[in-house]
Amino acid sequence: MAGKLLQILRDSRYTTVLSGFSMLLESGYPSIRDGDVSYDIEQKYGYSMEEMFSTAFYSTRKEQFYEFYRNEMLSQLETPPGKGFVEMARLEKKGLFQSIITRRIYGLPERAGCQNVINLHGNVYDNFCPHCGRKYPMEYIRDSVRVPLCEDCKTPVRPRVCLFGEMVDNSVITRAAGEIQKADVLLVLGSNLKSYLCSQLIDYYDGDKLILVNETPHYADRFADIVVHERVDDLLEKIRVELGD
Repeated sequence: MAGKLLQILRDSRYTTVLSGFSMLLESGYPSIRDGDVSYDIEQKYGYSMEEMFSTAFYSTRKEQFYEFYRNEMLSQLETPPGKGFVEMARLEKKGLFQSIITRRIYGLPERAGCQNVINLHGNVYDNFCPHCGRKYPMEYIRDSVRVPLCEDCKTPVRPRVCLFGEMVDNSVITRAAGEIQKADVLLVLGSNLKSYLCSQLIDYYDGDKLILVNETPHYADRFADIVVHERVDDLLEKIRVELGD
């Protein structure tokens, strides 16, 4: 299968990748919205992850928001991008991928070396002052003791990420839709076709080679032209080996 996919990618004029949640899990990042991790967070803070990572909570309980954000989210950045993202960057460099779209906010594709990435929900490395516009690195938020304040105007600095209750920036959606429309091959990695990532964008795709790579079977798999039930990182490595790199 890796050889067949490599040939499709070589023949493609423009390939767009949708990078899904399973790639995050393959990299060793926990699912903080589900299972034991979610329960532990609610026990620790008295609120669920969805409650704390929301625009309402940010607006009314900034100190608690940043305590959660630093301890439970920015702490994850100690885990580097996994093999799947590293292989994705290598294949992009070889010209097999032209663009990558993700909803994840940890900047894993860029940290692995990917160049043309659209972060639908922003990323934790982009922080700004809503009043004066001054930009701040992630470390400024991470190293703050309480609420990080702008050094110029003392306004709370916030991450340029999409919190629950906020709409995705229209310009970002427009750019992502354009990348989908340009593609003759759409490669969905680590997601099912009914996920929010896919349902938001897949209607813009007008090609005839929708390839799905996801370890877990799903009832919507039948809507893909090619389905591979395998770990994303393992398959991308096989494609790169087939390439002779």
